[in-house]
Amino acid sequence: MSATTTSGRQGRLLTLWAPEDKSFWEREGEAIAKLNLWISVPALFLAFAIWQVWSVVAVSLPGLGFKYSTNQLFWLAAAPALSGATLRIFYSFMVPLVGGRRWTAISTASLLIPAIGIGFAVQDNTTAYPTMLILALLCGLGGGNFSSSMANISFFFPKERKGSALGVNAGLGNLGVSVVQFLSPLVVTAGIFGIFGGEGQTIVKNGQTVQVWTQNAAFIWVPWIALTALAAWFGMNDIADARASFAAQAAIFRRKHNWLMCVLYLGTFGSFIGYAAGFPLLIKSQFPGVNPLAYAWLGPLVASSRDRPGLKAVPTSVSGVRSLIRVLRGGGYTAILPDQVPSLGQGVWAPFFGRPAYTMTLLSRLAQQSGARVLLCWCERLPVGQGYVMHFEPLDAPELGDASASPEAAATAVNAGMERLIRRAPGQYLWSYARYKQPAGEDGLGAGQDAPVVQ
Repeated sequence: MSATTTSGRQGRLLTLWAPEDKSFWEREGEAIAKLNLWISVPALFLAFAIWQVWSVVAVSLPGLGFKYSTNQLFWLAAAPALSGATLRIFYSFMVPLVGGRRWTAISTASLLIPAIGIGFAVQDNTTAYPTMLILALLCGLGGGNFSSSMANISFFFPKERKGSALGVNAGLGNLGVSVVQFLSPLVVTAGIFGIFGGEGQTIVKNGQTVQVWTQNAAFIWVPWIALTALAAWFGMNDIADARASFAAQAAIFRRKHNWLMCVLYLGTFGSFIGYAAGFPLLIKSQFPGVNPLAYAWLGPLVASSRDRPGLKAVPTSVSGVRSLIRVLRGGGYTAILPDQVPSLGQGVWAPFFGRPAYTMTLLSRLAQQSGARVLLCWCERLPVGQGYVMHFEPLDAPELGDASASPEAAATAVNAGMERLIRRAPGQYLWSYARYKQPAGEDGLGAGQDAPVVQ
């Protein structure tokens, strides 16, 4: 195997790729896969930035003297999403047809077209609306990159690591949406490209005349796009076994689950990118005195930062609980804050430092139904800025492993474990949290209680 593996490269083409083979993966596969991933991440980041640059530029056009209606401005913000969603259909097939390295380099370099075009167009407020609309549609090239990028990276990793790799690729790539909305207002305030960036524009802001370089919102990405495209071409790899014809790939159109996933994706990622694109203009149209770019970037930032390698947030619903049980039964783990007051009907009254507190039953139910062991984790803050120490210890309460135990008995065991941890560093517990509050409609067993005195 090792002799065959050694000759498994022809330039940037991997003629032999076996990530499921542990010896191959440890010997050379992991290093190659990680290199391709860490080149893919900035490429996807830039794709998202260009895809959403119009959400920033469109807000600024009226102040620059462009005579576009509000409806036309919203179309400029929406057009990249429309073209990007359409291009994703075709981009999904490109990696097996062209090769991941080639297509990543080509698709990344294509972002130079809208980036340079927008930079020149915004400097002339007589630019025709159809020209601006075409440039907005070209920004959809960045949206299409997502599908090909994810498809490409999935070929490099074994099944057990695909989720983590795709989480890194998508999560860090999605940050481009937030960064373009956060960074653009900063880079337009100075002529950072000198004579190469064009003349500034004069606008009135808060009653004062100021000079801005709106073209920088697009030009700032040009050198990074060029460098990343070169890095992809010379640093990434094509996989010989990852080739397939369009006809072979088109089998997905006959699978109903593909269409079900499309519907789900429409409501999840579609909402994320749609709201991110339209929110700055919506703020500007409804609250003219508010700077929309001071707030619009926060939503995409939160959405992107929730994606973490190996971690997944689940909804607080029946389907979310089922997901947690499946993960635990499969040998995974989940993290829960057990001292959070649950909603009505999702908890029981159990003693907490000698007083009744409405306590969640979720933790005990998960332990009883999955057989998973419960670990207590707490973070100790060290004095004088010395840092933190994480502590882990088992909560081996019989009630948590006995499905016949009452919810009250199990909740009491959980609270007893929490009390044990809190007593070790009571000054670091968040006593200001209303632990003894009661959900509306519950009996007032814990109402009106003060924080307990810990001995």
